[in-house]
Amino acid sequence: MRVLGVDPGLEITGYGVVEERGRRIAVLEAGAIRTPVKSDIADRLKKIYRGIDGLIREFRPDVLALEKLYSHYKHPASVIMMGHARGVVCLLAGLHSLDLAHYPATKIKKAITGNGRATKDQMQQMVRHLLGLSSLPGPADVADALAIAMSHFYLKRKDSLFS
Repeated sequence: MRVLGVDPGLEITGYGVVEERGRRIAVLEAGAIRTPVKSDIADRLKKIYRGIDGLIREFRPDVLALEKLYSHYKHPASVIMMGHARGVVCLLAGLHSLDLAHYPATKIKKAITGNGRATKDQMQQMVRHLLGLSSLPGPADVADALAIAMSHFYLKRKDSLFS
């Protein structure tokens, strides 16, 4: 199984394509799509669309995994901006007939670190360790996207144990 994990953001959209090989998970591709802050929102969304569409066409994932939308009452505008990018990614999943998996941030953190309240640094360190990477995946959005993709495998394994 191949999973495309995406951490959507209007400024930086992190992505990671991972594949299950036996009990191990291998990284096929990881990176970030960056959009200029001063660009028009339509141009920014078009760049995200083209980037994720290209990844889907090249790697043919079975599943597209995302973090569920979370809004902090102190930053309502940021969730709206993230929602634009997330909507583009969800649209692409539909256009390519991909299964779309959504996980709460706390569930992803718990699947990767064992702690649902893990810090960004703890997540990056664990992603590096679990994937056997020589350096920390960065920026943090890339590590988050890899964590989202990896947690899909871990949570599916857990579900299959109890079904």
